[in-house]
Amino acid sequence: MRIILSRKGFDSSAGGCPSPILPDGRLCSLPIPDDASSISYGEIDYCGTNLGELVCQLTLNARWQGEGAHLDPDLRADALPRLPGWTPMLGQSGSAQGHLRNEGVTVGDLFLFFGSFRPVQQVAGGWRFSPRQAPRQVIWGWLQVGKVLKVDELLGDTIPWARYHPHFAYGKDASNTLYLAREKLSLDGIAAGYPGAGTFSYLDERLVLTASDSKRQTRWRLPTFFAPGKGQRGLSFHRNPNRWACAEDGCLLDSAFRGQEFVLDMQGDERPLGWIISLLAAART
Repeated sequence: MRIILSRKGFDSSAGGCPSPILPDGRLCSLPIPDDASSISYGEIDYCGTNLGELVCQLTLNARWQGEGAHLDPDLRADALPRLPGWTPMLGQSGSAQGHLRNEGVTVGDLFLFFGSFRPVQQVAGGWRFSPRQAPRQVIWGWLQVGKVLKVDELLGDTIPWARYHPHFAYGKDASNTLYLAREKLSLDGIAAGYPGAGTFSYLDERLVLTASDSKRQTRWRLPTFFAPGKGQRGLSFHRNPNRWACAEDGCLLDSAFRGQEFVLDMQGDERPLGWIISLLAAART
């Protein structure tokens, strides 16, 4: 099984700000802008909050309400009205999809989605970022691959419930790929008691990638099995040992500023399974 740390959501370059951590600790990942998308921010619901209004308030820019949103990965059934048969999914194309293909990502592999988040507070004018709290990178969702489909090969009315997805608005592209979630999560063949895809509703320190004592979001603290070493290739895009400072209790990593998909092949190592289970426990707290 492979674990893919997948960068998704608003940041300083895509959207211009982090996604919000609400005062009660909820993680609200904001999909990046997409002029070609048929879905606007104002059409997306987040736990009873209109996402367009939220983004307008955080950015002090009213244009976001009608702007197209690249709702991808699409993990929450209640984000939009759905047709029967809807399944959580992720789309990927171009060089990022090429990297997933080269790393052998396939059915059964597990995406863990992370992004930049910062606490917000409610003031007279709406939502604002808390001035005394810095952004950090946090894992906010997961998807275990159940099917891999090439968009260009989906003829006629195949999977009609997915036609809203922004990857159907792309021109002909042989790399354009959809990853559909499994119904139930299975870790190396063992039922884990969780759906095949979902979001971590609330902030939990187990989900935070950024090292607690770091002033840089991209300085991560990870378990040692992510680092390259004897018999271990380590995390893709991070296979230079000079990026890592490891001790028995974990590693510090200067993570890549760019790149969307970072892949770890477990290569029979059972330690990542325990780490994944500890993360999933945060979904229940």
